[in-house]
Amino acid sequence: MTPAYIAFEKEHRIAAGELSDVARAVKQLLDQRKDAAILVFNGRTSALVDIDFRGSVDDVLARLPKLAPRSDEEPAAPVAPRGPGRPKLGVVAREITLLPRHWDWLAQQRGGASVAIRKLVDEARRASGDKDRTRSAQEAAYRFMTTMGGNRPHYEDAIRALFAHDRRHFATLIADWPADIRDHVIALAHSDQAD
Repeated sequence: MTPAYIAFEKEHRIAAGELSDVARAVKQLLDQRKDAAILVFNGRTSALVDIDFRGSVDDVLARLPKLAPRSDEEPAAPVAPRGPGRPKLGVVAREITLLPRHWDWLAQQRGGASVAIRKLVDEARRASGDKDRTRSAQEAAYRFMTTMGGNRPHYEDAIRALFAHDRRHFATLIADWPADIRDHVIALAHSDQAD
């Protein structure tokens, strides 16, 4: 299972876990060594996380980006009891474009267009869940490899093996990479199997 966030200094993993824990560890290292070059990644997507490390540890923690819950997590329960009316479920109104025949079909569905669309989306997510998890795992591994392994031996062949689902060849190609980078790439590439 991949950590929520992970930080690397060059080829060494220096922290992993929740963003506040990673930021605290990175700040402590930066206070000891001002010249340290550190990258913090979202552990699931491999997106780089921009953190302002100026000031004290408390200053850094106070400025951490406010993160939305993962899309597969349930919305948090309301903190205070609500009065009458519809509960706030994190519903976000957005615009979609459909043909008239689609709107006609939706209008005939029990519960209306919103309920019908939510059901269709949930059904599609269930039907394509394995493919979506595999694609997400490959994309996360690819992003991390591009940032941390783009100049390493066999990088291009490893990318081809990753997207060809050739796990044995993939592992062989990155076997000589630094251990922390190699281990995280493998964890990302295989994260579709962890669910």
